Amino acid sequence: MFGKLWEDPARLVRTVRHLLPEQIVNRIKRRIFPPRISHGAAPSLRRPTGTWRNAAGRPVSMLSPRRFLILGQVAELLDGTGWNNPAMPKLWLYNLHYFDDLRAEACESRASWHGDLIKAWIAENPPMMGNGWEPYPLSLRIVNWIAWALAGNDPDSAARDSLATQARALSASLEYHLLGNHLLANAKALVFAGCYFSGAEADRWRRTGLDLLQREWREQVLSDGGHFELSPMYHAILLEDVLDLVQLSRIYPHELAEAAATWPALATRMLAWLGEMVHPDGEIAFFNDAALGIARTYGQLADYAASLHVSRSEDDTIGRLADSGYVRLRSGPWLAIFDAAEVGPSYLPGHAHADTLSLEVSFGDRRLITNSGTSSYAHDAIRDEERSTGAHATVEIDAENSTEVWASFRVGRRAHPFGRSVSVTGDVQSASASHDGYRWLPGRPVHYRSVTVSPTSLVVRDRVTGEGNHTIIGRFPLHPLVGRIVPDGPGWSIEVAGEARLRVSARGASQFLLNDGHYAPSFGQRILRPVLAWSYTGGLPMEVETRFEF
Repeated sequence: MFGKLWEDPARLVRTVRHLLPEQIVNRIKRRIFPPRISHGAAPSLRRPTGTWRNAAGRPVSMLSPRRFLILGQVAELLDGTGWNNPAMPKLWLYNLHYFDDLRAEACESRASWHGDLIKAWIAENPPMMGNGWEPYPLSLRIVNWIAWALAGNDPDSAARDSLATQARALSASLEYHLLGNHLLANAKALVFAGCYFSGAEADRWRRTGLDLLQREWREQVLSDGGHFELSPMYHAILLEDVLDLVQLSRIYPHELAEAAATWPALATRMLAWLGEMVHPDGEIAFFNDAALGIARTYGQLADYAASLHVSRSEDDTIGRLADSGYVRLRSGPWLAIFDAAEVGPSYLPGHAHADTLSLEVSFGDRRLITNSGTSSYAHDAIRDEERSTGAHATVEIDAENSTEVWASFRVGRRAHPFGRSVSVTGDVQSASASHDGYRWLPGRPVHYRSVTVSPTSLVVRDRVTGEGNHTIIGRFPLHPLVGRIVPDGPGWSIEVAGEARLRVSARGASQFLLNDGHYAPSFGQRILRPVLAWSYTGGLPMEVETRFEF
């Protein structure tokens, strides 16, 4: 679970102490008592009252019957061993087992490929062996196979028997050791299986799934509509899950009518939250684990919701996402999204980055300042870099991360924001907050940041209080497509879309330099990009004011 635990036992304690007893007990049980499942014939099918309609926007992954484009990487599926090929990244293999192409654009034209691939999966993946039998791939594949069947395809008896075996395996291995979005995916799959099949066994799956959904949505969806892991990408994935369940309730109204009564309202809240976390280009902001091309866009999800007669919220005050901790500021051509949020739920911060008090900015319809994005979940230097404070538009002290991120999905010491405030005066909007992520350093430094937008400027004030001498760096990673950047006195001049020129200054800094960095807009993709960075070395307190003006 934690790699070489003995390398840093204190860090391990800082990580494990936040886990819930339920997570620890379940993890032990999974190791001692592996799930046992029956392999009998599938229950009979329940009669649906409608046909499944796929939402637009799912990318095509099947290029031929055995060739796939997944996470930006093309590979051939080798017979037999290809499903668990050790030469391929585990996340790529997971996605292979999801069978997302069954619901992708123009999937009808590949229906014969899909039928053959289902047969190959059954033949080449014996029960409980390999990646495909882990609970999360099980969950997504169960939903995709059932949606494919409900869309008018006819799985044979072997596929139906396999689906039932997969549902039994999932029911015996629910991810209580992880909780969060994984357990919601498990619950959704059980509801799908419990509706698709009939009889006592299927009814148990459905009841278990519905009970879990009720419990976990109450825990995981905050009052402002945001998902508590605070990743816009995972929020969008889970919003699509809610919409899928709304659609399922129209196909099996008798089985889901009572449970589904609250689902449209939940989808409306979650859609409204997502709308506040997108840039003018329609794509999500990069806070915590986030990348393009994994979840459907806000516009695609809004269209899916409309097709189900799920309305959008007209509430215009949600720009202050009080429960989540994000703030959306807009004035003139400026849009700023400010992260004054916790890193995530204390017992489940696996998708957190060390990005507290970071911000993303668009100027007009173009992105200007962006966080790192996510290109990989591998346990390597790239993953470490993309989760680091230095890869985000925030302040780093003494070359340390504000939150102790490690081992791909682990988090030890956490930054906690406090003192968040928002103000609006005419066309000037401001937000501010502090965080304590560096209080463990000598002198106990605390970072305070305010962000102000007006029709003519974006102003970011960073103050660090405490004692002693420190090296402090404030970074503003720029989108790779910004125009020419040239020196302008002590600051810099930036062309934006060839239409405007921004002057950038950093008053109070020792240096204000232009460096290189990396931008990861999607998995498997890393792009060089410019990074404006001021630095200060000396005693505390200190303050730097960075101004972007045009």
